[in-house]
Amino acid sequence: MFNFNPFKTAALLGLLSGLIVLASYSLIGNEQGLYLGLAVSTLSSFGAWFYSDKAALAAFQAQPLARAEAPKIYDMVARLSAIAELPMPTLFVIPTQSPNAFATGRDQQHSAIALTEGIINLLSTKELEGVIAHELTHIRNRDTLTQAVAGTLAGAITFLGRLLSFGVLYYPSTRDDRRGSNPFSFIFLLVLAPLSAILIQLAISRTREFAADQGSAQITGKPMALASALEKLERAGRQIPMNGNPAMSPLLIINPLSTEGLQNLFRTHPSTKERIQRLQQLAKQPQRLVTV
Repeated sequence: MFNFNPFKTAALLGLLSGLIVLASYSLIGNEQGLYLGLAVSTLSSFGAWFYSDKAALAAFQAQPLARAEAPKIYDMVARLSAIAELPMPTLFVIPTQSPNAFATGRDQQHSAIALTEGIINLLSTKELEGVIAHELTHIRNRDTLTQAVAGTLAGAITFLGRLLSFGVLYYPSTRDDRRGSNPFSFIFLLVLAPLSAILIQLAISRTREFAADQGSAQITGKPMALASALEKLERAGRQIPMNGNPAMSPLLIINPLSTEGLQNLFRTHPSTKERIQRLQQLAKQPQRLVTV
């Protein structure tokens, strides 16, 4: 149940890239659209790789956290990083009482963890260890890059759809009159492709959260500490929502605004209840747990 299959994520990212190519072809209507789609996909992925950390930190107004300001947290992160066999990430604090956290960075050598003031004040030491180990697992699994690329590709598809709304007005067809002749292309680019991209992006996000929860349990040896933290975070997060760019919400450890019913399709995270249930099951399996 807890094994993470990286090929599934790679396949989903491939689908996103394929949607860009199809969307671009629908926009232009000939082989030039294929080349444009490949170019957009490549440039989007490179931009996400290089700028994702700066964009995420800026979106939540994260500020560098000096060691003198929080020596216990620095020692905690350093100890957990050593267990996870990772370089020490740069630490940031977000000036809000909404309890949350996220990791970002293009690779393990250029990573960062951001903690809100609210999560530092809310959680016990063991619970905060579980959260930090969760974020370190995201870094170890390169989820920070995967999420950035997925979000950027999904945004590129939506952008191509917006281009079509202008293109059909001023450039209704190509020289061979292929674009615009098929109404399905119009529907695909404006509705189906962006919707599919969002669903794929969210599916990637939900899968990676389960894997990070498992990694946290393995690093700390205390899955129930993370379960307790998640329960507190959801309850407090509903009272104090997290402000910031909604596009960055998949990065957060918990989304306090997630809902039930059909809207589960649009969750950025698995339900907290299911995450806690999986951690409870993992707590019954002491093998591979490392006590810190």
